[in-house]
Order: sequence, then C-alpha cells, then structure tokens
Amino acid sequence: MATFTGSDDLRSAEFVDANLQKARFVRTDLSGVVMRGVDVAGADIDAPWLLEGKDFLRINGVDVTPFVEDELNRRFPGRETRRAQDPDGLRSAWAMLERTWAASLERVAAMPAGTVDISVDGEWSLAQTLRHLIMATDTWLGRAILEIEQPFHAIGQPNVEYETDGHDMSIFTTVTPSYAEVLEVRAGRVAMVRDFLASVTADDLTGTHKNPWAPEYPETTLSCLHTILQEEWEHHRYAVRDLDAIEAELD
Repeated sequence: MATFTGSDDLRSAEFVDANLQKARFVRTDLSGVVMRGVDVAGADIDAPWLLEGKDFLRINGVDVTPFVEDELNRRFPGRETRRAQDPDGLRSAWAMLERTWAASLERVAAMPAGTVDISVDGEWSLAQTLRHLIMATDTWLGRAILEIEQPFHAIGQPNVEYETDGHDMSIFTTVTPSYAEVLEVRAGRVAMVRDFLASVTADDLTGTHKNPWAPEYPETTLSCLHTILQEEWEHHRYAVRDLDAIEAELD
C-alpha cells in the first residue's frame, strides 16, 4: 500500500482513471479539490472546519453544508448555541454542553468494562478524547484568556501533528492515567469554564489575547470561548460515533 506524508507535495496532481478505493486521507488538505465523474458510493468525509460560514462542499452542483449543519444541530440539541455572542448565551451554551456530556458519560458507565479505552478505526478512545478536552481548556482558557504561564495538566492529550510543533510538550505524561483520574481532572476543567463564564461581562468578551499556537494572530475572549465550545461539540460527536460503533459490535 502506497503511503504519502507531509513530505510529498501532491498539490495540483491529476488522477485519471485511478483506483483510489478504500484510500484513507487523514489530516490532509483537500480544499479546492475537483472531482468529476467519480464513484463516491460509501465515501465517509469528516471535515469539522467546513461549517464556518465561508466554505462550501458542493455535490452535483448543490452546496450541502447548510443541510449538514441543520442535521448535526438536530442530532445534537444545544450544538446550535456554540456561537453564542453574549454572556447569558454563553452560560446557557455551556450548561447545555455539560448536560450533554453527562448523559454520554452515564451511557458509557453502563457499557462493558474497558469501553473507555477502545479505539475505533484508529481514532482516540473516549478516555483520550476527554484528555484532549482537558488540554483544549488549558490552552484556550488557561493560556490564552487567563494568560497562565504554564496552564497544562500532565494528563492532557495533545494532537501530535500540530499542537506539539514548536512547543515544549515535556509536561505531558507518557504513562496512561486511570479513567478515574481523567474524570477527576476533566470535572475540574469543566468547572473552571463554568466559573469563568459565571462572572464574564460583555466588555470582557472583547478583550484581546495572543493565539496560543500562533501568537502573531490576536484572538478575543469571545473567539477563544468559541474555540472551546467548538472543540467540545466536535469531540462529543466523535465520541458518540465511536460508542455507537462499539455497541453495534456488541449486538
């Protein structure tokens, strides 16, 4: 099986009568790709950054992004609040998110032991997903908004492909923590966001901060909070998708 990595430049490549059945594209830039006369039966696309109002995904001449957005909001009630613009809206959005995650954690608690450590199709397990959300909170609230010099908890799960680039990741443990420890730290980070939102004001939301991964680009408090909400909802979607797959295997 041929493998292409970041060192391979395939920009503007042309594939004619090529067989790409079961090919897998992971963290790959396919923006602007044009496909004509292709068989895409059974294709599975996950593009979490597509639905940000400026891009489109056109199939047979139809932009399907509005339909995808509406369907995701239907499947995950409360997701539509992730772009709330004012303090009350943000507080409501976070409360809804807390209830949503609580229901999913109750679901997994009723599943067979070890479920939280199962990786589906090479993706993060539920425990790893929660660890990543710990890091997301530390990054966008602890480092960006609160400007804590070293905000990271050791059990946070970085995305190795980009979040470690140019940053000292030695703080993160190489030992897999227990699920109980993950839940404890995660609960603390959830409360941390809740407490911040409890007193945030409209003026606070306009404050500017450095982007934690690209300091040359400023972020507002509001944009940082939107990133946290986006991370939460996208990773909850992944978690539910994988729990569904695990349950299907058990049936």
